[in-house]
Amino acid sequence: MDMVLLLTVLIVIFAIIFDFINGFHDTANSIATAVSTKALTPRRAIMLAAIMNFVGAMAFTGVAKTITKDIVDPFALDNGSVVILAALLAAITWNLLTWYYGIPSSSSHALIGSIAGAAIAGAGFAALNYSGFLAILQALIFSPILALVVGYLMYSVFKIVFKDHNLTKTNKNFRLIQIATAALQSFSHGTNDAQKAMGIITLALIVNNYQSSDDIQLWVQATCALAMALGTSVGGWRIIKTVGGKIMKIRPVNGVAADLTGAAVIFGATLIHLPVSTTHVISSSIMGVGAAHRVKGVQWGTAKTMLITWVITMPISAMLAAVFYFLLNLVL
Repeated sequence: MDMVLLLTVLIVIFAIIFDFINGFHDTANSIATAVSTKALTPRRAIMLAAIMNFVGAMAFTGVAKTITKDIVDPFALDNGSVVILAALLAAITWNLLTWYYGIPSSSSHALIGSIAGAAIAGAGFAALNYSGFLAILQALIFSPILALVVGYLMYSVFKIVFKDHNLTKTNKNFRLIQIATAALQSFSHGTNDAQKAMGIITLALIVNNYQSSDDIQLWVQATCALAMALGTSVGGWRIIKTVGGKIMKIRPVNGVAADLTGAAVIFGATLIHLPVSTTHVISSSIMGVGAAHRVKGVQWGTAKTMLITWVITMPISAMLAAVFYFLLNLVL
């Protein structure tokens, strides 16, 4: 097996591992509210999320194409395979560390920061596609803010519409609705998060001259969708605990508002082919709903920890990727 083929195979393997980890690391967020309100048992919630993530991942490819061509220029990387492999190793390392400590970090921030860091280490700043990279950065920054605002407005409308209804009865009805909104949010998660690994594999195929276009091959799409679904089936209980309970005490009516907000923002980003952090969008939607319900009811200390992680993930991932790039160059 020649070195180019070996590196390509390694990239595919680690991209699948990244997607699998992404499944149990991030997908927990999409069902956290439904589990917290007991709308679904953990087992049923996990199975629902796995199925809907797979369906979502198979439905779109726009975000994957953005990952392929808008962060770095594939044709500017002389040592592209090492760059991509270093990026994957860095993103996986950061994801596992944050998962272990139960911190709802962003796989998207980790991967995008890692790609940029490895590319800069390998080919300098000229390797970055600045217009595309800045558009992605803007999406990563503004999507949680949008989710916070929309979540606040969504729940404010709910309070007006249901102000004369019995709270116990309303929550019982919304518990049933929340099954549907959890499915919707899991679907939207699949349309955005699973595509990132597809983009990485396609980038590797391009830099190694196995294909010339940014079209996502069916085997790539299906493999990544399956990896995400399998990862989801493993579950991410540490993250569910943080998102589902430590931000605020979630009732079914809160959960529905948060799920609808998260799904809308994530799916909107998918439609315009922009990757976003589903972790931070969902967490921010819960904060927005919580603030509209009762500002003091939100555990802002947890929110602060998440914000710090949000800020540091990309630069740390970039530095990790640069370290992995130099280490790989020593052994390859």
